[in-house]
Amino acid sequence: MSLTASFKSCAAALLLTLGVGSTLAAESLKVGYLPVTGQAKFFVAKEYGIFEKEGLDVELIEFQNSADGLNALVSGKLDIAPFGTTAPLVFLSKGSKIRIIGGIMGGDAALIATPEKAPGVSRIADLKGKKVATVRLASGDAVLRGALKEAGLNPKTDLELFELKNPPAVIEAVKSGQVDAGVVWGPHDLRAEDQGLKVVIRSTDLQPGHPCCRILAMDTTIEKNPATLEKFVRAILLAQKYGVEHKKETVAAIAKYVKLDPALLEKAYTSPYLDQSSDPNTKGVTDFANIMVESEFITAVPDLKTGIYTEIYQRALNQLAKENPDDPFWKTLQEEFKKNNS
Repeated sequence: MSLTASFKSCAAALLLTLGVGSTLAAESLKVGYLPVTGQAKFFVAKEYGIFEKEGLDVELIEFQNSADGLNALVSGKLDIAPFGTTAPLVFLSKGSKIRIIGGIMGGDAALIATPEKAPGVSRIADLKGKKVATVRLASGDAVLRGALKEAGLNPKTDLELFELKNPPAVIEAVKSGQVDAGVVWGPHDLRAEDQGLKVVIRSTDLQPGHPCCRILAMDTTIEKNPATLEKFVRAILLAQKYGVEHKKETVAAIAKYVKLDPALLEKAYTSPYLDQSSDPNTKGVTDFANIMVESEFITAVPDLKTGIYTEIYQRALNQLAKENPDDPFWKTLQEEFKKNNS
């Protein structure tokens, strides 16, 4: 590994403080990820040995969008996937047996435009008659469609939506003038600004506090390997705590998976528009599903009583709180869980 010895030493000291065991037999997991700062917990857990300390041998597999990642999960090529709220809800609405067992991030999408066109697309209503690029099944895509509906615009007839493969493709379409505006997720909003584009609307302006990437597993995996999934969620929670307390080291881990300037990555990781919670957030996902129905993205809210399986997250969190009774971090997350999932 290329991370410095001091970073490793710091991580090891934290793990000892948290009481993470080191004698567990390694269990192999294939885990998908998107190369974004919002999924920093995966990179931290991998690079600083948190997965290993939990007895897991995790292979991280990169994807460029949620749709491709969900297809890999459903086809058995992945054990766990962390992809946006939109794609899981679409799959669930079609009867897929995927389950949401936790979260990775929220918010962090934006509508971008050139400086010349930005004044003309500063409001959702301004998009009437415009060409807009998006990444289908991304959370920002669904938030945009919901906002269009609320503004009285039909995404199919009042504007042209172009569904591209990933945010870099959206940025190029905006820069070249092929479209008037485009939806990207972080850190590509900052990349767009570095290339002279403007952020005109934030997804959190349109849907405050909306969830984004969820931790997903198939129901068969939950039935067969609940203890393994608990170890995984424990590792993610420990990585969340590590990220709060060690931002420099966290950015170093992100940089191994997101090949962008470290200064930009740090700015993206600490963005006020990025929510780093690992909570399943049943209420937030339900609200998101309702907006997807209103925007005609899906025809009905799927059965989220089975689609969201909170028990694994709750058990993992309660274990950590019990092991660290004097640490307010875990108590705060327990309160958050009650608020978001009761």
